[in-house]
Amino acid sequence: MNWAPGRDDGLARSVRLFRAFRQEQSDPHLFYGLLAADSVRQVSRYRDLSGAVVLDVGGGPGYFRDAFHGAGARYYAVDSDLGELSSRGEPQPGTVLGSGMALPVASGTVDLTYSSNVLEHVPEPWRMAEEMVRVTRPGGIAFLSFTSWWSPWGGHETAPWHYLGGERAARRYRRRHGRPPKNDFGRSLFAVRVADALRWARTTPHATLIDARPRYLPGWAAPVVRVPGLREVATWNLALVLRRR
Repeated sequence: MNWAPGRDDGLARSVRLFRAFRQEQSDPHLFYGLLAADSVRQVSRYRDLSGAVVLDVGGGPGYFRDAFHGAGARYYAVDSDLGELSSRGEPQPGTVLGSGMALPVASGTVDLTYSSNVLEHVPEPWRMAEEMVRVTRPGGIAFLSFTSWWSPWGGHETAPWHYLGGERAARRYRRRHGRPPKNDFGRSLFAVRVADALRWARTTPHATLIDARPRYLPGWAAPVVRVPGLREVATWNLALVLRRR
């Protein structure tokens, strides 16, 4: 099953997301609340969430928990950063501190595994992706999204200087701000590319790729993922949807 375009899949949605994104630092509640609600709408195109067991890898401070609970899902989260988990208060029950590259979850126990903008922050992204597939039940869905390294925001707060090299961009940030960036290249930020993601998704023996598209762009922009080179920049953020075999 591929994406079925709907009324809320057009340019107006993309504009709302990008406007909110500009306020990520000043008003994280606005941005992450909107992103979480939008994510649940996206995932619901592939799996009915009512009663579904959802594992969010990199769940963060609870915005996605609220959205998935609102859709009727049983939500659990794994995150390696205690600071992120507790930024809105004490971590909620069902939240586990752990690594996405070695999920503390039994194989084949989750209806939906979900990860939003985490792959570019782990040194072995495809190991994490395989872990997400491992814990998903046969017939279940794995939904992964990440920011492409060559996109305008690939360097996160060091962008657009990452186009000159990630380490160079990080050094420039240190000089200007007197501290390393939160997303420090080679430590907490890594170059993850669309081509590598598609290669993994098409060759993993444990799941079938059912969709790949620009997560934040209008539905009519989906074909850009098929164009080598251009997709690395224009996709911005790639969403992969796989079904566990």
